[in-house]
Amino acid sequence: MAAPEGLASGWEHFTHGADIGVRGVAPTLDAAFEQAALALTGVVTDPLSVRPEAAVGVSCDAPSLELLLADWLNALVYEMAVRRMVFGAFDVTIRGVHLTGTAWGEPVDRRRHKPAVEVKGATYTELRVCRQETGSWVAQCVVDV
Repeated sequence: MAAPEGLASGWEHFTHGADIGVRGVAPTLDAAFEQAALALTGVVTDPLSVRPEAAVGVSCDAPSLELLLADWLNALVYEMAVRRMVFGAFDVTIRGVHLTGTAWGEPVDRRRHKPAVEVKGATYTELRVCRQETGSWVAQCVVDV
Protein backbone atom coordinates (compact mmCIF):
# COMPACT_ATOMS: atom_id res chain seq x y z
CA MET A 1 0.00 0.00 0.00
CA ALA A 2 1.22 3.48 -0.69
CA ALA A 3 2.35 5.56 2.23
CA PRO A 4 0.32 8.72 2.77
CA GLU A 5 2.17 11.93 2.00
CA GLY A 6 4.54 12.86 4.79
CA LEU A 7 5.41 9.32 5.91
CA ALA A 8 9.04 8.29 5.71
CA SER A 9 8.56 5.17 3.61
CA GLY A 10 6.11 3.40 1.37
CA TRP A 11 5.32 2.64 -2.23
CA GLU A 12 2.94 3.86 -4.85
CA HIS A 13 1.98 3.58 -8.48
CA PHE A 14 1.85 6.43 -10.95
CA THR A 15 0.21 6.44 -14.35
CA HIS A 16 2.15 6.50 -17.56
CA GLY A 17 0.21 5.84 -20.74
CA ALA A 18 -0.64 2.16 -21.04
CA ASP A 19 2.06 1.18 -18.55
CA ILE A 20 2.42 1.64 -14.78
CA GLY A 21 4.99 3.55 -12.77
CA VAL A 22 6.36 2.04 -9.57
CA ARG A 23 7.90 4.18 -6.87
CA GLY A 24 9.53 3.35 -3.55
CA VAL A 25 10.28 6.01 -0.94
CA ALA A 26 12.26 5.32 2.24
CA PRO A 27 14.84 6.78 4.61
CA THR A 28 17.60 4.57 3.15
CA LEU A 29 18.58 3.60 -0.38
CA ASP A 30 18.24 -0.11 0.45
CA ALA A 31 14.72 0.38 1.80
CA ALA A 32 13.69 2.49 -1.23
CA PHE A 33 14.65 -0.45 -3.48
CA GLU A 34 12.63 -2.77 -1.21
CA GLN A 35 9.63 -0.44 -1.47
CA ALA A 36 9.98 -0.26 -5.26
CA ALA A 37 9.88 -4.08 -5.31
CA LEU A 38 6.68 -4.00 -3.23
CA ALA A 39 5.22 -1.54 -5.75
CA LEU A 40 6.18 -4.01 -8.50
CA THR A 41 4.31 -6.78 -6.68
CA GLY A 42 1.42 -4.37 -6.16
CA VAL A 43 0.97 -4.18 -9.93
CA VAL A 44 0.19 -7.92 -9.94
CA THR A 45 -1.47 -8.52 -6.56
CA ASP A 46 -1.79 -7.17 -3.03
CA PRO A 47 1.65 -7.74 -1.45
CA LEU A 48 -0.04 -8.40 1.90
CA SER A 49 -1.71 -11.49 0.37
CA VAL A 50 1.67 -13.11 -0.32
CA ARG A 51 2.99 -15.61 2.21
CA PRO A 52 6.78 -15.67 2.74
CA GLU A 53 7.11 -19.43 2.13
CA ALA A 54 10.31 -19.46 0.05
CA ALA A 55 13.35 -17.21 -0.22
CA VAL A 56 14.97 -16.40 -3.56
CA GLY A 57 18.35 -14.69 -3.72
CA VAL A 58 19.12 -12.03 -6.29
CA SER A 59 22.41 -10.31 -7.09
CA CYS A 60 22.88 -7.40 -9.52
CA ASP A 61 25.68 -5.12 -10.66
CA ALA A 62 25.22 -2.02 -12.81
CA PRO A 63 27.14 1.12 -13.76
CA SER A 64 24.71 3.43 -11.91
CA LEU A 65 22.04 3.33 -9.22
CA GLU A 66 19.34 3.98 -11.82
CA LEU A 67 20.39 1.00 -13.91
CA LEU A 68 20.76 -1.04 -10.73
CA LEU A 69 17.08 -0.38 -9.92
CA ALA A 70 16.02 -1.51 -13.41
CA ASP A 71 18.21 -4.62 -13.11
CA TRP A 72 16.80 -5.42 -9.64
CA LEU A 73 13.20 -5.11 -10.79
CA ASN A 74 13.89 -7.08 -13.98
CA ALA A 75 15.56 -9.83 -11.94
CA LEU A 76 12.39 -10.03 -9.83
CA VAL A 77 10.19 -10.15 -12.94
CA TYR A 78 12.37 -13.00 -14.24
CA GLU A 79 12.18 -14.93 -10.96
CA MET A 80 8.40 -14.46 -10.80
CA ALA A 81 8.02 -15.80 -14.34
CA VAL A 82 10.34 -18.82 -14.20
CA ARG A 83 9.32 -19.89 -10.69
CA ARG A 84 5.63 -18.95 -11.16
CA MET A 85 5.82 -17.07 -7.86
CA VAL A 86 4.81 -13.77 -6.36
CA PHE A 87 6.90 -12.00 -3.74
CA GLY A 88 5.65 -9.96 -0.81
CA ALA A 89 8.76 -9.23 1.27
CA PHE A 90 12.23 -8.07 0.30
CA ASP A 91 15.62 -7.44 1.88
CA VAL A 92 18.17 -5.42 -0.06
CA THR A 93 21.78 -4.45 0.63
CA ILE A 94 23.47 -2.04 -1.77
CA ARG A 95 27.20 -1.41 -1.71
CA GLY A 96 28.24 1.07 -4.38
CA VAL A 97 26.46 -0.25 -7.48
CA HIS A 98 26.25 -3.89 -6.32
CA LEU A 99 22.95 -5.19 -4.94
CA THR A 100 22.39 -8.34 -2.94
CA GLY A 101 18.78 -9.08 -2.22
CA THR A 102 16.33 -11.69 -1.03
CA ALA A 103 12.71 -11.95 -2.09
CA TRP A 104 10.25 -14.00 -0.06
CA GLY A 105 7.12 -15.34 -1.62
CA GLU A 106 5.06 -18.30 -2.74
CA PRO A 107 3.68 -19.96 -5.86
CA VAL A 108 0.89 -17.99 -7.52
CA ASP A 109 -2.54 -19.05 -6.28
CA ARG A 110 -4.91 -17.55 -8.86
CA ARG A 111 -7.90 -17.78 -6.52
CA ARG A 112 -6.21 -16.01 -3.63
CA HIS A 113 -3.80 -13.64 -5.41
CA LYS A 114 -6.15 -12.71 -8.27
CA PRO A 115 -3.28 -11.54 -10.49
CA ALA A 116 -4.31 -8.36 -12.30
CA VAL A 117 -1.65 -8.24 -15.03
CA GLU A 118 1.69 -9.74 -15.93
CA VAL A 119 4.64 -7.40 -15.70
CA LYS A 120 6.90 -7.83 -18.74
CA GLY A 121 9.78 -5.78 -17.40
CA ALA A 122 11.15 -2.59 -15.93
CA THR A 123 11.92 0.17 -18.44
CA TYR A 124 14.21 3.18 -18.41
CA THR A 125 11.20 5.47 -18.69
CA GLU A 126 11.07 7.90 -15.74
CA LEU A 127 13.93 5.90 -14.21
CA ARG A 128 15.17 7.81 -11.19
CA VAL A 129 17.05 7.06 -7.97
CA CYS A 130 17.80 10.09 -5.85
CA ARG A 131 17.83 11.54 -2.39
CA GLN A 132 15.16 14.19 -1.76
CA GLU A 133 15.65 17.40 0.19
CA THR A 134 13.81 15.70 3.09
CA GLY A 135 16.57 13.07 3.21
CA SER A 136 14.34 10.25 1.94
CA TRP A 137 15.38 8.18 -1.05
CA VAL A 138 13.17 7.73 -4.13
CA ALA A 139 13.55 4.76 -6.48
CA GLN A 140 11.16 4.71 -9.46
CA CYS A 141 10.58 3.63 -13.04
CA VAL A 142 7.82 2.59 -15.40
CA VAL A 143 7.11 -1.11 -15.86
CA ASP A 144 5.78 -2.60 -19.07
CA VAL A 145 2.53 -4.52 -18.55
